[in-house]
Amino acid sequence: MKKVFVLSLVFCAFSTLAFSQVNANAFGVRLGGGSYVGGELSYQKGISNANRIEFDFGYSVDNNNDHDRIYALGIYHWDWNITDALNWYVGPGVGAGLFIGANQSSFNVTIGGQIGLEYDFLREADVPILASVDVRPMWDFLGDNAGFGWGAALGIRYIW
Repeated sequence: MKKVFVLSLVFCAFSTLAFSQVNANAFGVRLGGGSYVGGELSYQKGISNANRIEFDFGYSVDNNNDHDRIYALGIYHWDWNITDALNWYVGPGVGAGLFIGANQSSFNVTIGGQIGLEYDFLREADVPILASVDVRPMWDFLGDNAGFGWGAALGIRYIW
């Protein structure tokens, strides 16, 4: 247990030194698949040089085509530099959604997280575009489609 605690402290100390410069605002889309295939409108708001909040509103269809889903998510990100323009991020999130099926509909609540890589074209080429690829494992509960789900997505956002 002591080793885990010491390693956690070292990781936190290193992490504070390696944080990236988070953009003030970014708006765009996330397109992807996994347990569900669909798209999202995505807004990111920087809250410090190393942290941001992402808000997504999406529509998707499950792979069995028996449910549509409309949902909203909020995710907190910690962001770290790999190179000047390439960052990685991770964070927890929560969401709520409406599942619409042929025979019934349900309301779900979800918890989980997101981890990904992003490339900031503004830092490298003076183009205000942020491109990302990420994975979002989530656990849905309360509805008829409860259980573990995930999605991988490509994001393209305009930075200002």
